[in-house]
Amino acid sequence: MKFGVSTFLSEYGWYLLVLCGGAYFLIQHLNKNRPSQDHSSSAATSQDPTSVVRRQEALEAARQRMQAELDAKAAEFKEKQQRMEEEKRRQKIEMWESMKEGKSYKGNAKLAQSNEEAATSTTVLKPKADKKPLRSSGYNPLSGDGGGTCAWRPGRRGPSAGG
Repeated sequence: MKFGVSTFLSEYGWYLLVLCGGAYFLIQHLNKNRPSQDHSSSAATSQDPTSVVRRQEALEAARQRMQAELDAKAAEFKEKQQRMEEEKRRQKIEMWESMKEGKSYKGNAKLAQSNEEAATSTTVLKPKADKKPLRSSGYNPLSGDGGGTCAWRPGRRGPSAGG
């Protein structure tokens, strides 16, 4: 029995290819980790302490600035929420008072809500001038006569070729 390179490759070629790929990725992974560990340990010892302290202080100052901004935003949001709750409470009181007097309270609530939306909205809405209806007033979809050009009819029942 004669074993040559071609028979070996034909029998074990895929295994050899997978083995070479795995070895390549293993070597790349080990080389990537080894220099970074050596470099980081030597870099940490070579830095002078004053630069490290300055960097830590700058980092702490940046954190304090960001925390102050966050606290200011939170306080602003809380004030806004309190104003909204106060406005809702005031509207409920107005609705209750108008209901006790016998007036329509739904109209007042809608009016107050539209005023509030107008106050909060910065864009000006333009009313539509020429608004024509989509269909004529006498349109009935069940009557079958206003359908236009599309007239669907079901196909004939039974076999298509007789006889």
